[in-house]
Amino acid sequence: MSTKNKKLLIITGVALFLVIMIGGFYNKMVKSEENVENTWAQVESAYQRRADLIPNLVNTVKGAADFEKGTLEAVIEARSNATSIKIDPQNLTEENLAQFQNAQNQLNSAISKLMVVVERYPDLKATKNFSDLQVQLEGTENRINVARNKFNEAVKNYNVSIRRFPANIFAKMLDFEKKAYFEAQDGAEQTPNVIFDFE
Repeated sequence: MSTKNKKLLIITGVALFLVIMIGGFYNKMVKSEENVENTWAQVESAYQRRADLIPNLVNTVKGAADFEKGTLEAVIEARSNATSIKIDPQNLTEENLAQFQNAQNQLNSAISKLMVVVERYPDLKATKNFSDLQVQLEGTENRINVARNKFNEAVKNYNVSIRRFPANIFAKMLDFEKKAYFEAQDGAEQTPNVIFDFE
């Protein structure tokens, strides 16, 4: 075999090795990114379940003749804001996720205020419909927490896969960018003050 043929064979072998290596990294990054998108869909589904329960909750509470109208309106508005924010899973930036979280936190706050006000209505609390909805909301909050944790785990695995050497070189070339995590709400590390108003 001539020297020229040997050089050509070596160059072809190296090129083939690089193509296989880049293909392997690319496929792994695509799989990780798809996992992030799938877990994001589960997060959205859990939040949508909660949003779907709220009209039933509001209608049940409306049955209490003298229930505070402003409290119900705040819940309805917060639900509307929370369901209007959609994030493209390809664009999970910190800013987009913060906007989504902020809307969901406002809905959490409105629901919490509603539940506090309901304490003043023992007849309402005793109804089966309200009790069932309250249990479903609690279960949904647990699902949301599980979905967010799974999402953060998927994001961690994806971010690690695109930042490790030598995959990070190919990730930059192939436009794979770091994804944002769900973060705790500001002040979540502090114990809430519980005030009982017995007047």
